[in-house]
Amino acid sequence: MSTSTSTYQVAQIEEIDETYDGRCPMRPVRHHFGITSFGINAFTARETGDRIINEHDETDDDAEELYLVQRGRATFELDGERIDAPTGTFVSVPAGVKRTAFAEEPGTTLVAVGGTPGKAYEPGGWEVWGPLNKHYQDGDYEAVIAEGREVIENSPYPLPLYNLACCEALAGHKEDAIGHLREAISRREQLREFAKGDSDRDSIREEPAFKELVGA
Repeated sequence: MSTSTSTYQVAQIEEIDETYDGRCPMRPVRHHFGITSFGINAFTARETGDRIINEHDETDDDAEELYLVQRGRATFELDGERIDAPTGTFVSVPAGVKRTAFAEEPGTTLVAVGGTPGKAYEPGGWEVWGPLNKHYQDGDYEAVIAEGREVIENSPYPLPLYNLACCEALAGHKEDAIGHLREAISRREQLREFAKGDSDRDSIREEPAFKELVGA
């Protein structure tokens, strides 16, 4: 049973609703508890053979990750090497190592903790954007706007705002795109540089407000 007071919170993994971004279902542990100092999420496989961790290498942000097999049994693939990981196994993986994991039993659950060495953690808000990502990948930008605008505007995260602005630019909503991009940059300065070369912004690239915003 979940418990919340003014000083602490308690929840079972199953009480944290799964979110799905078109890849592996994820339980957004960090977002659920409002944690802002480190990243932590959980992943549960329904069937044997299900992929639990998306294949990736963390080279984008140089993050290191620690995985714990909380329940069941998993097989990790780390730069092609297979590692058997029964319940209670920790697997520590630095940036640059390509990693993925598969369930060897139904209900296998992994907990993943991550952060970038020497850098304060900054939550990006993938938990908010993830459920909308399939619409973006399918090119249905109006669906992203219709389903996601309110929740994104009411969230504190920069990444969903940046991506919403992408969809608005692609859908021809230029004023909204510039406004949301401005707010995203105010929350995370490095997004200004990303926006300069982002092809999703091509429809607003010649707008004076965009040029002023990115320093073009």
